[in-house]
Amino acid sequence: MTLSASEVNKLKHAPAVEGVLPAVHGRWSARAFEAREVGAEDLKKLFEAARWAPSSANEQPWRFVVGVRGARTHEILAESLMGFNKLWASKAPVLVVGVGQKHFAGNGKANAYALYDLGAATMQLVLQAHALGLTSHQMGGFDRGVLREKLGIPEEYEFGAVVALGYQAEPASLGDETLIAREVAPRSRKPLEELVFGEWGEPAEFVR
Repeated sequence: MTLSASEVNKLKHAPAVEGVLPAVHGRWSARAFEAREVGAEDLKKLFEAARWAPSSANEQPWRFVVGVRGARTHEILAESLMGFNKLWASKAPVLVVGVGQKHFAGNGKANAYALYDLGAATMQLVLQAHALGLTSHQMGGFDRGVLREKLGIPEEYEFGAVVALGYQAEPASLGDETLIAREVAPRSRKPLEELVFGEWGEPAEFVR
C-alpha cells in the first residue's frame, strides 16, 4: 500500500539536530503536487526571501522568470522539461527558472560567483516555501535553448535550475510506479566525516 502524503512528509524529514533550523531538516523535494494554486502573497514572500540572499559585491546577479498555471510562461517552462521531469513537474501550479548574470554590471568583469549567488538565493526561496507549507523541487533536466528562445533570456545570463512549487499531493497521484517509488523512498546524506575536512581528506575534529 502506498504511503499517504503526510506519512511521506514525516519519512522525508531529516533527523532533528538541536539548534539546527527546522526548515533545513524538513525541506525535501516532492514530485507530487496538488492542483491548488499558490496565492500571490505567498509567492511574493518567496521572492522577498530570495532577494535578501548574500552575493559577491552585493551584485544580486539572480533573476527569476515565474510561470503560474494558465500563463504562457508556465506552458513554456513545462515544454522545456526533459525525461521524467516532464511527467510530473508540469502539474505543479508554479514553475520558476533562475538565471545569473555572467558579468558584474559596474565594470563588465566576469562574475565567477554568479551561479553560486543564484544558488544561495534559490535556497532561501525553497526554505521559505517550506516555512509557508509549500513544497518545491529543483531540476536540471530542461532544455535551455527552448527557454532562452521562447522567454527571451539574454546570452548574458547563465541558467541555474527550474523549480517546481506548490502543495504536496498524495504519492499515488503521480500514476507511475517508478516515480511513486522515488517519492516514498527515505532520504539519505553522506556523513559529515566525508564532507568537512580539517586538512584535505581528513575529517575536521568536530565531526569525528
